[in-house]
Amino acid sequence: MNRALLAALLAAVTVVHAGAQSQPSQASAKPEPALNQWTIDSSHSAANFSVRHMMVTTVRGQLGPVTGTVEYDGKDVRTVKADVRIDVNGISTQNAKRDGHLRSDDFFDAKNHPFIAFKSKRVEPGSAGSFTLIGDLTIRGNTKEVALNVDGPTPPVKGMGGIRVGATATTKINRLEYGLKWNSMVEAGPVVSDEVAITLDLEVTRPPLPAGTQ
Repeated sequence: MNRALLAALLAAVTVVHAGAQSQPSQASAKPEPALNQWTIDSSHSAANFSVRHMMVTTVRGQLGPVTGTVEYDGKDVRTVKADVRIDVNGISTQNAKRDGHLRSDDFFDAKNHPFIAFKSKRVEPGSAGSFTLIGDLTIRGNTKEVALNVDGPTPPVKGMGGIRVGATATTKINRLEYGLKWNSMVEAGPVVSDEVAITLDLEVTRPPLPAGTQ
């Protein structure tokens, strides 16, 4: 074989081999841990609401399971981003007839709109231990921007197989703006008030991370 050709072939093999050694093995590559990804623990979270009845008393109820995710670095509330869904079919006011009416087309129309959704857009920091979370609230296909007043978050706590953080968020909405327009009048005013107070109690969790990454 021509010496020049043999030398060229040997040089090419050397370059390919060196390149292969310099490339990291795909099998050994590991994804970056999801430091900021938290999951709502439905068994320790709840969505509660209250309305005035006939202008004389307050009726309280609870919606169904709360699911979703929250982004949070565990330190700065400005990193918080929330994507939450609430099951309307699970609504309960401790009265089966009333609960059925609330799931009907007069109110939530749960058959066609089974979930309430909230997706945050920005954070307005407040005093220590509180902040305001601004986002879009969707009920019965109608979306309006709301401000959630948040108490928390708590410091991260290790337990039950992960890291946990809690917070409570409150807001008030006008139900008519979301298509919940059923009404009936009595002498004192509407049977059901237009204003609805909402409270979200959330516990979020993520798996423990390797030492040095928390």
